[in-house]
Amino acid sequence: MSISPETKSWIPVHPESHFPIQNLPFGMACREDESETIVMRIGDLALDLGLLLEAGMLSDQEFPSLERLTDLDLASIRQLRNRVGDLLRSDNRTLRDNSELREEVLVPVDDLDLMVPMDIPAFVDFYSGINHASNVGKMFRPDMPPLLPNYRHLPVGYNGRASSVIPSGVPVRRPSGQTKAADSEAPRFGPTEELDFELELGFFIAEGNDLGEPISIHKTDDHILGMVLVNDWSARDVQRWEYQPLGPFLAKSFATSVSPWIVTLDALQPFLIAGETQDPEVLSHLKSRKPGHYNLHLEVAIQTAAMTKPQVVSRTNSRHLYWTIAQQLAHQTSNGTNTEAGDLYASGTISGTEPGTFGSLLELTWRGRDKLTMEETGEERTFLEDGDTVIFTGYGQAEDYRIGFGELSATVFG
Repeated sequence: MSISPETKSWIPVHPESHFPIQNLPFGMACREDESETIVMRIGDLALDLGLLLEAGMLSDQEFPSLERLTDLDLASIRQLRNRVGDLLRSDNRTLRDNSELREEVLVPVDDLDLMVPMDIPAFVDFYSGINHASNVGKMFRPDMPPLLPNYRHLPVGYNGRASSVIPSGVPVRRPSGQTKAADSEAPRFGPTEELDFELELGFFIAEGNDLGEPISIHKTDDHILGMVLVNDWSARDVQRWEYQPLGPFLAKSFATSVSPWIVTLDALQPFLIAGETQDPEVLSHLKSRKPGHYNLHLEVAIQTAAMTKPQVVSRTNSRHLYWTIAQQLAHQTSNGTNTEAGDLYASGTISGTEPGTFGSLLELTWRGRDKLTMEETGEERTFLEDGDTVIFTGYGQAEDYRIGFGELSATVFG
């Protein structure tokens, strides 16, 4: 359940922080001794749950191990979040007045080595941003309807590469692959010349399902832990040559960056909205009785090696997704496929309807036709160059607080 808007913490939190007591997202951190522990964030601090357990502030009967989130079922994770929320309440003296323990278990976030927040057995990337899909269709199939016939009937997706999912801050090497120019008779192999970002949201599975037992659209909340920002990097020129007839392969598998904090569905509940009407009406296994979209503000910024500060190049909103996370998971398992705790599902590129709201350089420069200018230096970009840093951020705005993901960033190198 969500923590009430009136709740205050004894830890000071700036009004524009993404991490008030109403958020309390989960992450994974590596300590100085290289051991790993679950952490929760509030303001600019992270609470080490392993040390909190050792100090007796959490029940070792309820939470015998706090090394990995995949060790806990969703009910235990919710109970853990509520317990920590209670400890951090302004009127709870238990941890507040224990200065020695406070110093030990509360660590500045900047001092932490943050990891991918869960072990990921599998990664699936959907294509649920309808404006992005329409824009791509207009670019590459100008004589056809922009959306393929199946788009409004099912959440299109493909199985990605879990092994190359990396945490925020890890540099991304420019990948090589086969490309073929329109005026060439044969392909060439070399570094991509059209490296791009893709602004996405992702969700993690807390509890999987058995093989042959689909997850009902009405039960998806019993399996989803929470959401993260995702940058599913793309080599556009490689993809253009290789994707037919089976879809993305090397153009997408070289790196997928995720933000370090899993924001729970409980924390995001105040931002649930109905979303746009799905037309035609979806089939029964994708029909939900409740809102499933989210009103989350999203931004993309770029900082070149010559710049002193990033420049925002896109502002958009997750409301532009056509398919909800519930529909994505219900469809993924509708054939009986099994999922596991830690599985990551990404939304596909999120774009608005106007220039400046698109979630990729492919769209922002319209396939390289319109260059982006960096105001500070005058540099121009059609696609990413070595030394460029891409930064995503996103949050939901309530009346008195924000619930956000922090930043997801990575720098390209050759």
